[in-house]
Amino acid sequence: MKNEKYKLDNIDLQILNVLQKNGEISNVQLAQKVKISPPSCLRRVKSLENKNIISGYSALVNPKMLGYNVTVFAYVGLESQAENDLQTFENYISKFPEVRECHMLIGEVDFLLKIVAKDWDDFQSFLTKNLTQAPKVSNVKTSLNIRSVKNLPGIPFETMI
Repeated sequence: MKNEKYKLDNIDLQILNVLQKNGEISNVQLAQKVKISPPSCLRRVKSLENKNIISGYSALVNPKMLGYNVTVFAYVGLESQAENDLQTFENYISKFPEVRECHMLIGEVDFLLKIVAKDWDDFQSFLTKNLTQAPKVSNVKTSLNIRSVKNLPGIPFETMI
């Protein structure tokens, strides 16, 4: 399987698949899983990092265990879709740590935001003091997440290997 920008062989794809599932795996364990030597594995991982195919590592944190009991998806429409207005909104919304994801869309809405809050009052405060006050926002519709049944990071390597 080839990447548009870089040639990735099956071993590279296997490395990415394993790291996507377990970013804290040791190099020795990773090398064993993909059946190559540890030095070769480390060189490949460093190369994938240098090419920005691997853009970082993080822990998956359970928000509810830390008191963030509300997840809301907000559908934001802007007054205009001029590039300057889109950029102004993106810069404004990037300042708020409650906004965990921001996606620009094509269709009826301009942006989809994933917002976390400790409780409903916390979210309402964010909504009225920050989101609806954002520059060029014409409307905001929200949906409260009841539960998440699937939340996988990255891409489906299973379809590539």
